[in-house]
Amino acid sequence: MPECLTLAPTPDPRRFRAPDGALLSPPEGWACLPPGDAGLTRRVKLAGPSWMVVEKRGRKTFSRGLWAPAATIEAARAALEAERSTPAYAKKREADARRRERDQEAYVREFEAEVAAFLRFSPRYAALARALATRVTQHATPVGSGTVARTERIPVERRAESAVIAWMRHQTTAYDTMAIPRVKGMRREVRRELAQISRAILDLHRGDAPHAAASCPLCGALAGATAQPA
Repeated sequence: MPECLTLAPTPDPRRFRAPDGALLSPPEGWACLPPGDAGLTRRVKLAGPSWMVVEKRGRKTFSRGLWAPAATIEAARAALEAERSTPAYAKKREADARRRERDQEAYVREFEAEVAAFLRFSPRYAALARALATRVTQHATPVGSGTVARTERIPVERRAESAVIAWMRHQTTAYDTMAIPRVKGMRREVRRELAQISRAILDLHRGDAPHAAASCPLCGALAGATAQPA
């Protein structure tokens, strides 16, 4: 039975459901390696039979640990700890951290430029565009934020557009306090309607015609960030 499998959890912490519906228990001598150390998990998986336990919640998946022979886990852990204790590994970690920091800084600049390109505000509202681009970028780009800006499944220009609409949904509409019926597709429909409103608000700032800034939800959300044109 031991092989490389991906299983689903059950209420019993030592019983798991296979893709074919069968209930499996780990063999004698196996132990669970908790999630959190990707390097150790990779080594254990490469070392031999293992069972990855994954819980699905909607569209998201969460690791509930990797089951494998306890001896395999301990051997992999000892080897990895020895490797991580060397000066060469410490230097590599420092270099990797600096590279990630440079990559993140470059991405933040690129993303903010894409946001500004999507906004296309009139020169009359240039200050507002800069303030909005900064706010959206600061919210969307941090590593681990889980926002659309961090996905690589869509081009960066679409990430920028989606991030603007998401920011406006939370900052310029009553979405966060809406009582949305728990009906399939209802929340998606509400978000679609709010996105249309947000796009109309953005369009107000793409022309030179003045509008009532006092009643504009976007101008209100950014009040204080920049002076509004008369």
